[in-house]
Amino acid sequence: MFSTVSKFFKKDPGRIFIMDGCGALVSATGLGIIIPSFQDSFGMPLHTLYVLALIAVVFALYSFTCYFFSIQNWKPFLKIIMTANALYCMLTAGLVVYYFPVVTLVGLTYFVLEMIIICILIWLESKMLTKS
Repeated sequence: MFSTVSKFFKKDPGRIFIMDGCGALVSATGLGIIIPSFQDSFGMPLHTLYVLALIAVVFALYSFTCYFFSIQNWKPFLKIIMTANALYCMLTAGLVVYYFPVVTLVGLTYFVLEMIIICILIWLESKMLTKS
């Protein structure tokens, strides 16, 4: 599986930034628009959802900027977003633990799935760094 993905990104390593940015936009939309409409079903306080959404917007802007400026030396920029993604996962996990008494099973499921997807992205980004 990784060899197929690796070939896709080898043609244009900047594509990883597009994937990262699109994922961040999906998170921002979910956290900032969709989930707040159903906040009672998720349990996470609105202000926390909005903060997480804002962080995701910043990540999306960063990733798209890296792609559209066609940065030749992309590795340091990928390391930055990888680190940011890891910190975001830790922040999310911490917030889920902190608000655990009010987070619902639906909310817990959403946040765990989001963290799993981000961890897969971090893994893929790390492979890009080591294979290139």
